[in-house]
Amino acid sequence: MRVCVLPPALFWGLQEILDSIAWQLLNNQWESIAEEAKVPEDLAGSRLDQAAARLFPNYSRARLQAWILSGQLTVNGAAVARVRDPVAEGDELVIRAELEVEGETEPQQLAFDVVYEDAHIAIVHKPAGLTVHPGAGVASGTLQNALLHRYPQTAPLPRSGLVHRLDK
Repeated sequence: MRVCVLPPALFWGLQEILDSIAWQLLNNQWESIAEEAKVPEDLAGSRLDQAAARLFPNYSRARLQAWILSGQLTVNGAAVARVRDPVAEGDELVIRAELEVEGETEPQQLAFDVVYEDAHIAIVHKPAGLTVHPGAGVASGTLQNALLHRYPQTAPLPRSGLVHRLDK
């Protein structure tokens, strides 16, 4: 057994974090993620994080990188130390993670240009300065809020169906 002695300020900060996690668990604020995919031939040799982003498009590359580093996204049953390690055809990528449930994103009428749309896809021009989706410190006034107003059918999709920017 090891004992750690924490200064009072650190103890109370840690206690607040633990209390928050306990509240979220007790109030079902976490969603269990269990997904798996095999690496196809066209992704063989790609970086692990790039292949994961293509195989699991519902999650951001940053989130996938965090899961790789924490061992929640494994390759052939083993944790991988680096996100840049290459994958091989047939490798099995498995995600077993807990995802904090995001709050509801509300529809808002905001201006943006639609370049193209049909029954399955919309290509939009995001004005400079418009935040893409709610995040730290930004709860509304985002492109995601505007998309939910114009396309309410996207509400059940992760990030309301936002996929990626075409200019990056």
